[in-house]
Amino acid sequence: MEKVNPIPGVRIDKSNIIQLEKGKVPPQALDLEEAVLGAMMIDKKGVDEVIDILHPDAFYKEAHKSIFEAVVQLFESSEPIDLLTVSSQLRKNGRLDQVGGDFYLIQLTKKISSSAHIEFHARIILQKFIQRSLIKISSEIIEEAYDETTDVFDLLDSAEAKLYEVTQGNIKKSSESAQSLVMQAKKKIEEISNKEGLSGIPSGFDKLDKLTSGWQPSDLIIVAARPGMGKTALTLSMARNIAVNSNIPVAFFSLEMSSVQLITRLISSETGLSSEKLRTGKLEKHEWEQLNVKVKNLESAPLFIDDTPSLSIFDLRAKARRLASQHGIRMIIIDYLQLMTAGGTQKGGGNREQEISTISRNLKALAKELDVPVIALSQLSRAVETRGGSKRPLLSDLRESGAIEQDADIVSFIYRPEYYKIEEWDDEERSPTQGQAEFIVAKHRNGGLENIRLKFIGQLGKFDNLDDFDSPFEFQSKMNSGDDNPFITRDLPSADEAFGSSLNNDFNPDDDDVPF
Repeated sequence: MEKVNPIPGVRIDKSNIIQLEKGKVPPQALDLEEAVLGAMMIDKKGVDEVIDILHPDAFYKEAHKSIFEAVVQLFESSEPIDLLTVSSQLRKNGRLDQVGGDFYLIQLTKKISSSAHIEFHARIILQKFIQRSLIKISSEIIEEAYDETTDVFDLLDSAEAKLYEVTQGNIKKSSESAQSLVMQAKKKIEEISNKEGLSGIPSGFDKLDKLTSGWQPSDLIIVAARPGMGKTALTLSMARNIAVNSNIPVAFFSLEMSSVQLITRLISSETGLSSEKLRTGKLEKHEWEQLNVKVKNLESAPLFIDDTPSLSIFDLRAKARRLASQHGIRMIIIDYLQLMTAGGTQKGGGNREQEISTISRNLKALAKELDVPVIALSQLSRAVETRGGSKRPLLSDLRESGAIEQDADIVSFIYRPEYYKIEEWDDEERSPTQGQAEFIVAKHRNGGLENIRLKFIGQLGKFDNLDDFDSPFEFQSKMNSGDDNPFITRDLPSADEAFGSSLNNDFNPDDDDVPF
């Protein structure tokens, strides 16, 4: 029978009628949801195999969500999981009648005889959930794209963030119960107690790692200093320690120096060859051999350097997500914060302080989103230079925005007295300052504060642990003390090689005209 047009004079597209008749149902696999739930109630092995794969929202049918939530509650309480216990838990939750009562639970267990292939079935359920999530996200993006008031860069960032969440299989929950959070916290504490060493990412500086227990995931760490203190040198030393010694993937975003200049600095630090020799290429035969041998560890290190100039916070977040997804980045370093731009997220060309506030807020959000520590270098105001006496930085010296101090979990400073021609530390011992620096932890949201002294090797643009000796002079005397010298068997450079131009302060690691 031919269909009659219900509206005379209006032409109706037949293809639309066909599509309307077919309809569109969200991706789902109800039969597999029933099979998985049934298998979990008849075989504990089935629970162990899928409890970490699925979550309640992965189920399409509301009744199945409630049943899985009951299973998870029993699992977290270390209770047995079977037809009777699941029924009892649903009754406690007030949802037994909503899922269809005991009769529906019995039907689920009748549809399956074992937990064979349960993991495969669970992954199909998860795939259907991801498809539904993509449909939802796409609809939201389309709706926002039609809104003329939406900032296009905000929309791009939001879209990429949502897609990244789906990629990670980690769709954000609006809230979590105290019970769930306590369980997570206890599990983390147990993991830390059973783990040898640090709970976070080791910086390679022993006293600093003892204070922080390593750089902690989701923390924003600010390392601030005046030009010439060695901000880049310090973070490069950290990146090298983390990537080479601990084999932990690190992303280094350099807005000031090229990637080749940075890697050349690292080569100097790794090989012990001076920057002057590497800059001119005038190496002896044995030095070429030394270069080729000692650079191998650096070649295989999971270190990723991006030297995009004037990087916007939007581009940084996009690049960081990509590196996290592709290479499993667990540490991000940015050199340095004031060279970044807010990009399209900053409307109306606001003042620089507002822009820096936007950048620091987004850096903290990035650290939380990727669950990695983010170290951002920052400049200090000139107030340090005009201050009489000690030039040790203070929190009030942070340049351009108090928001940096507010957003950061750790605020630290680098202080090298010898840069200001101060020859002795301002402590009771009055020890020499040559070849030394101070890493000042001025704010620590989850720990104590401390001033940690480090060794600064100016010739190599490198920071290291301050060993048993307290000064380069004591170091020199021990090296020259004779047969009983405890250091004589160690492969250490001479004092001249170790401290080089730092003794006369020729090396300025943050100057624009340095060799690299």
